[in-house]
Amino acid sequence: MRVEDVSVSFGGVRALTEVNFEAPEGGICGVIGPNGAGKTTLFDVISGLRRPSGGRVSLQGQDLTGLSAVKRARNGVRRTFQRTQVFGRLTVAENVLAALEWPRQNFLGDLAAWPSRRTLERERGGRVDEVLALCGLTPLRDAYAAALPVGQRRLVELARALAGRPRLLLLDEPTSGLDADQVARLREVVTGLETTVLLVEHDMGFVMGVCDRLVVLDLGKVIAQGPPERIRQDPVVRAAYLG
Repeated sequence: MRVEDVSVSFGGVRALTEVNFEAPEGGICGVIGPNGAGKTTLFDVISGLRRPSGGRVSLQGQDLTGLSAVKRARNGVRRTFQRTQVFGRLTVAENVLAALEWPRQNFLGDLAAWPSRRTLERERGGRVDEVLALCGLTPLRDAYAAALPVGQRRLVELARALAGRPRLLLLDEPTSGLDADQVARLREVVTGLETTVLLVEHDMGFVMGVCDRLVVLDLGKVIAQGPPERIRQDPVVRAAYLG
């Protein structure tokens, strides 16, 4: 995934200024920085929720800049948010199933393919079971999402984002609200993925433990990027963020 010269302005305020970086395919890249650095705005641009004032975003050579959020999702970009966003009136399993889009067919085509339709239903159900087990949610599959504490709702969001086998997974503060066991589960899941992961996170222990590469934002600009150990020792980063 490549971000090239991305800028975002709100009136006369620059939220992002010519941001450039790459997230290696199949790797885990962390975006860190103080509050107000532009991290969530960057995620909004990558996921298609906000159009940049300038620059472009590409994934595996495909230019995503002009695509809507829906088209980006269909092209393999999936995201979680700082504030949990689950379908409270649906069960955990139904939340995950909702992410598996049904192939578009006309009515006659659907009738003609009725046996394959049943096969597809089994495949979708199997994928739900798979990601629920991966995220440790199998015992909660029939619980209503609204009744779950925030940590479990975050894991439901993660399972939902993983259901469609994304090419790029954006995780916005994924450890927020999780207990120690859930953080350990999250670490195991994220490090075991073959997809490209981009995460925003303030838990430096988690970031340093899972990320192959870090990008540091401050006041909308990239002030450093590279391997975690190099970033940890960077005097500019220490002054701006790590202390």
